[in-house]
Amino acid sequence: MKVVIIFLGMFVLLTTCKPAPENKVAIGTIATLEAAREIMLAGTCTLVTVTDGAMPHARVMDPLDPDENFEVWLATNPRSRKIEHLNANPNVVLHYIDQVDNGYVSLYGKAELVRDSLAIKEHWKPEWSQFYPNRNSDCVLIKFKPTRLEVINYMAGITGDPLTWQPTVITF
Repeated sequence: MKVVIIFLGMFVLLTTCKPAPENKVAIGTIATLEAAREIMLAGTCTLVTVTDGAMPHARVMDPLDPDENFEVWLATNPRSRKIEHLNANPNVVLHYIDQVDNGYVSLYGKAELVRDSLAIKEHWKPEWSQFYPNRNSDCVLIKFKPTRLEVINYMAGITGDPLTWQPTVITF
């Protein structure tokens, strides 16, 4: 009889008690942007361009840190295939990975080729000198202006949708 009463008691508890809904802390836009910037300051990123035949091409790049509007400057060889891709289609993705925690930032936007020597001087990274001995003739800058940011930063509590895995999105 005791076993039946214990069983009935357990049955009632299990069928009537519902787990409390998960309390998710709302992350504000400023905190989200700060979490994204934290990942972006880690160093390299991947630039994804698209050919005129709609074939994506990805390569690792050494960007400048993003400015207050999340614009990013990069450098390339004026004879690289990136130039052809960007002339055909300026829509690109910059993708940054958080090596420690598997988080990431994907920035979607448009790239503009900049050949102006004053802009090159202003947005020059000393580490680029080994690749561009004569920066005014061997280098073209890529000015990236974002339209959309996607971020997952586990350490900052930005995990995206648990069901669809949709990351947190900010539109500029």
